[in-house]
Amino acid sequence: MLSRQASHALKALLELAARPLEWQSTHALATTHELPEPMLEQLLLRLRRAGLLDARRGRVGGYRLTRPARDISMEQIFAGLGEALIVGEALRVGEAPKESANRSAPPAPASSPADQVTNALQLRLERVRQKALAELSLEDLLFDLRSAVAGSDGEGGVMLG
Repeated sequence: MLSRQASHALKALLELAARPLEWQSTHALATTHELPEPMLEQLLLRLRRAGLLDARRGRVGGYRLTRPARDISMEQIFAGLGEALIVGEALRVGEAPKESANRSAPPAPASSPADQVTNALQLRLERVRQKALAELSLEDLLFDLRSAVAGSDGEGGVMLG
């Protein structure tokens, strides 16, 4: 599930990807998508620090992508936002992965064989998710967006691939 911040950032990134040569202000991006401007500014600053956006001050300044959308993965975006989950960390049933100072710590012992199996399943699912995020680019989402716009009917239904 996407966090609200990730959703806001992706909307802005899609707008930037749709017009890659234009500088777009935070105000314009926030207005276009009815996003809270202060939060969006913080998200864009994080993505700039992560090397995904260029920023320029001034009346004709704003933000734009540092490279083509096809070269920006969802994994890079989530990492830039600080939302990357750690694969390989011990998971207990019902818990989300937690940040830790020691990323190579061995998994905590499970209390039963069933716990071991469910923990292993959670790790496998997380690895699949990480692989999918690494393979999915901003350009792929832009294609989905363009398909949604072109294929939406009067009821708003659309099929995305």
